[in-house]
Amino acid sequence: MAHSPSVTLESAAFTERPELEMHRWMVLSRVLEDRLVALWKQGRIRGRLLTGRGQEAIPTAAALAVGPDDFMCIMHRDMAAHLIRGTTPETVLLHYFGKATGPSGGRDGDIHFAEWERRNFPMVSHLPDSFPIALGLALTSLLGKDSAVTIAFCGEGSTSVGAWHETMNFASVFRTPNVFVVENNQYAYSTPTERQYRGRLVDRALGYGMAGESVDGNDVLATHAAVKRAVERARAGEGPTLLEAATMRMDGHAGHDDAAYVPEELKARWRAQDPIERLERRLRDRGVAPDRLEEQWTAARREVDAAVERAAQAPDPTPADLFARGVFAEQPAAC
Repeated sequence: MAHSPSVTLESAAFTERPELEMHRWMVLSRVLEDRLVALWKQGRIRGRLLTGRGQEAIPTAAALAVGPDDFMCIMHRDMAAHLIRGTTPETVLLHYFGKATGPSGGRDGDIHFAEWERRNFPMVSHLPDSFPIALGLALTSLLGKDSAVTIAFCGEGSTSVGAWHETMNFASVFRTPNVFVVENNQYAYSTPTERQYRGRLVDRALGYGMAGESVDGNDVLATHAAVKRAVERARAGEGPTLLEAATMRMDGHAGHDDAAYVPEELKARWRAQDPIERLERRLRDRGVAPDRLEEQWTAARREVDAAVERAAQAPDPTPADLFARGVFAEQPAAC
C-alpha cells in the first residue's frame, strides 16, 4: 500500500557521519557529470552523454541501502550508484574516452557501462529492458535461496511499455526480491507526465498486489529510508516494492537537447529543490561548518581533475582489440 514517508530532511534525527557521506557521493556525482558535460562540449567525448544532474539523491539513497552481494541495474542518470558501488571516476572517464582499459574496452564510449564484478548490470537502451533483467536476477536469488536483493531503476516513461507491466505482474505473483525504483523526472525525452499517465504511478502497486511507496526523490533521507524498508521487505521474503521517487531532469534528454520545451517556471521550481542544496541547508542548520561542506566539493574537484588527466593518457584500443576480442565466443560453450 502506498503511504507517505515517515523520515524527511525536516523531521529526521541528525546523524552527521552518514549524512556527510551522502553529501560526499552526491557532490562527487555532480562534479563528475559537470566535467563530462564540459568534455562533451569540447568534442572529447564522441558518444552520447545523458546525465542525472538534479537527481543525485535517488541513486545515492538506493546504493547506500544495499550491500555488496545485492544486484543493481543502474540507469543512465544514476552516476552516484556507480560511484558508491566502487566504480571510480577514472573508470567512468576511461569509458567515455573510449579507452582500451575502460569497461567496454573502447567499444562503447556511450552510456552502456557497468562493472559486473560489483554486481552492477549495465544500462540497456531499450527501456525498460533492465526491469525484466532485474526480475531474472531476483528469480535466481529466489530459486537459489540466497538473500540477495535486486534494485532496478527506470523513468516514468518506461511505465507505458508492456515489458514493464509484465515484470511487475511476474514479480508480484512469484514474490521476487526486487525493488523497482521509478525516477519520475517529469519528462520522458520531450513528453511531460500528463501525456504519459493519469493518477499516480505508485497506485499501480495496489493493482499488482505489491507494496508501493511514493517519496520526495530530492530528499535523500526520505528516499534512503523508503529504499531500506523495501530492501528489508524483499530480504524477508515479502516480495517486491514499487517505489515512485519524484524529481526533475534538470538537463535535456542528452547533451544535444536544450530542453527548450520545458517551462522556465517548472525548472525554477525544481531548481529551488536541488537535492544537494537541501541537504547542505540541513547540515548547516545542524551545526556542520560551511568550510566542511566546501572541503567535500574541493576534494571532489581534485579527484575528478586527476581522473581526467590519467584517463586521457590511457591507451586507445587497437583494431585487433576491437574486432578480435570480446565479440564472438572464444571457445564453444560446454554442453
